[in-house]
Amino acid sequence: MTTPFRGVINVDIRDSTPDWTPYAQPVPPDGAPSVLYVVLDDVGFSALEPFGGTIEVPNIKRLADNGLTYTNFHTTALCSPTRSCLLTGRNHTTNGMACIAEASSGFPNANGHIPMECAMLPEVLGERGWSTFMVGKWHLCAEDEENLASRRQGWPSGRGFDRWYGFLGAETNQWYPDLVHDNHPVDPPKTPEQGYHLSVDITDKAMSYIRDMKAVAPEKPFFLYYSFGAGHAPHHVPKEWADRYKGKFDMGYEAYREQVFANQKKLGIVPASAELSPINPYSDLKGPQGQPWPEGDSVLPWASLSDDEQKLFSRMAEVYAGFVSHADDQLGRMLDYLEESGQLENTLVVLVSDNGASGEGGPTGSVNENKYFNSIPDSLADNLRYLDVLGSTKTYNHYPTGWAWAFNTPFKLWKRYANYQGGTADPMIVSWPAQIKQTGIRTQYQHAIDIVPTIYDCLGVELPEVYRGAVQIPLEGESFKATFHDEQAKGRQTQFYSMLGTRGIYHDGWKAASVTPAMPDAWAQFATQRWELFDTTADPSECHDLAEQEPERLQELVALWWSEAGKYNALPLESRKAVDILTTARPQLAKPREQYEYYPGCEEVPESVAVNVRNRSYGISVDVTIETREAGGVLFAHGCRFGGHALYVKDGKLKYDYNYVGEQDQYVESDKPIPTGDVRLSASFEKDGDAMPTTGTLSLYFNREKVGEGKIKTQPGKFSLAGEGLNVGMDRGEPVTDDYPGDAPWAFVGGAIHKVIVNVSGESFVDREKEVAAAFARD
Repeated sequence: MTTPFRGVINVDIRDSTPDWTPYAQPVPPDGAPSVLYVVLDDVGFSALEPFGGTIEVPNIKRLADNGLTYTNFHTTALCSPTRSCLLTGRNHTTNGMACIAEASSGFPNANGHIPMECAMLPEVLGERGWSTFMVGKWHLCAEDEENLASRRQGWPSGRGFDRWYGFLGAETNQWYPDLVHDNHPVDPPKTPEQGYHLSVDITDKAMSYIRDMKAVAPEKPFFLYYSFGAGHAPHHVPKEWADRYKGKFDMGYEAYREQVFANQKKLGIVPASAELSPINPYSDLKGPQGQPWPEGDSVLPWASLSDDEQKLFSRMAEVYAGFVSHADDQLGRMLDYLEESGQLENTLVVLVSDNGASGEGGPTGSVNENKYFNSIPDSLADNLRYLDVLGSTKTYNHYPTGWAWAFNTPFKLWKRYANYQGGTADPMIVSWPAQIKQTGIRTQYQHAIDIVPTIYDCLGVELPEVYRGAVQIPLEGESFKATFHDEQAKGRQTQFYSMLGTRGIYHDGWKAASVTPAMPDAWAQFATQRWELFDTTADPSECHDLAEQEPERLQELVALWWSEAGKYNALPLESRKAVDILTTARPQLAKPREQYEYYPGCEEVPESVAVNVRNRSYGISVDVTIETREAGGVLFAHGCRFGGHALYVKDGKLKYDYNYVGEQDQYVESDKPIPTGDVRLSASFEKDGDAMPTTGTLSLYFNREKVGEGKIKTQPGKFSLAGEGLNVGMDRGEPVTDDYPGDAPWAFVGGAIHKVIVNVSGESFVDREKEVAAAFARD
């Protein structure tokens, strides 16, 4: 990309000729369009109005009415893998993202680091003169990079974005998000009580980025990657938005599917020959060793639910629908701004979801996902107590699998299943008022890898052969720009699928699908695995297996899968038990140690790199100078309302709270006031044994004097699925307990904290199966 100097250099500058070309900032072609790339999260094929759903999205519909609705668009069935395709134009396995970034395995196809040989859109467009911005969800860097000690090469700022604002991981609390602005963590600009919500915040920030740039260079185009957390769990939304859907899901998910299916046929979203796939199509299937289909990937028939269960499940759908509509409202603000400022006409807008609707809520859903991933079952009685506050700061909620199935109508199964449409079929809408005049529906088969080549084609940009020294892997997707003007243009001919042991291959209207659950374990006998065959033109919902009628065609497709897998680096396939995936040795910035030291003024430490106190004895010591009897506030905190522990001072006494998965605050308080002067304040936990959950005695100390004790039980798994790390001298974001004195962030006052020491020299007992379940839930 370096341009040689072509001026003339002599001894005297007056006899020399300058050449500014190598040093000038890149300038795009005159009239170059801007790009608004909208990515929704876990929004299934049939959730939105333009695809037959009943979730009201007037602004997405506005794009559809003035653009093209693609009804045969596909993803990889999971978050990080799809997002890598959306930004590079290469397959997820070429990108090293065979699974979520947290499940890397140390092979070229699954290492969690997108190679520089796969340059991203912002990298290429930035060097061609576009301003590049990103807001919202990233989830494209390995877990060991998501901290302030890392090089940040995999952060948005390391992959071509001029500015970015959002969160690095798979999910975040929409009321108390774990925010990063450019290269440093920041707190939200206000609290939920003051009206804060992440979807609003990222939209404000995105518009400010564009305004800042346009104030200096009014003609310069932008590329904005506008990546919502909606509708990934937790489904957080202001109550008035959820209330818009009061009673609208009371018919249950089977009836909802029938209603939506009728809408889809009326709109032309599915062909007249399409059928509605049945509930639990593989429930009677047995694995090679007689093992049943996973119970967690099944649907409870609506008629089998009690009245209270139906009431709870309906409200969970109402909250999700409000969450998605609220995000659409923010998109509307963005579109209005672009239109009012005269930019929308020449802005290419691409809107997609990253995978099918999510089944991670299990058959019964949850009001606090952290309970599920600590193997603590939700009870109906407990969940009903939260009915009126679902979606608020008091819940970390997810709907049941029945609604995932419904929001993927007419398909079977859901996110994670790359073998079936429920995991891979997703909405896509493209609008470009200056160029797309013939609006309507497009049925060409497309994949996430096709969007980048299409954007390059529309912008008149070619992928460079070399980007910053890295020889580029050719694009693996194909431009579908021709479909903008020709509804008969050809679509993608072949596409392979591979995710968590599930496999599929599409070719010329036919599809072969391996018969296996996601994370197959003992089902994963790849050489002899059964495959199904579907004619997707006549049977898009994959209801009729034609394997016995056309065995030769099936074998040809299976052979093609192996060929494509070899071409695109898909091997090795994941076949291990969950425990083996979790315990894979991965690079770490620092080795685990017996003692950790933390200091005031330190940014929040992510749980993935913070001290691990799970299922072991531990001690927390705080060296502090107490200056007044009125001293109070947080000394140490790790976690949040949905699970965590904290050491703090209140009313002159030392207090410790272990918040057990948001279900039980376990308080221990000193029996005397804290002395003034220099003192070491400590909490020491001695576990009773290796039973799960771990129980034991928590003792409080002033220096060496014991001043309180109590019995507590501790969580088997992490305090939170994503975010809410360790803090010293305050508790950022969601508090561990509402018992803190003062106001957020409940900073310690009336003294000075010198350092915090956490000792974990005791042996740990860890249930690896529980931990890996949590890891996979964060996609």
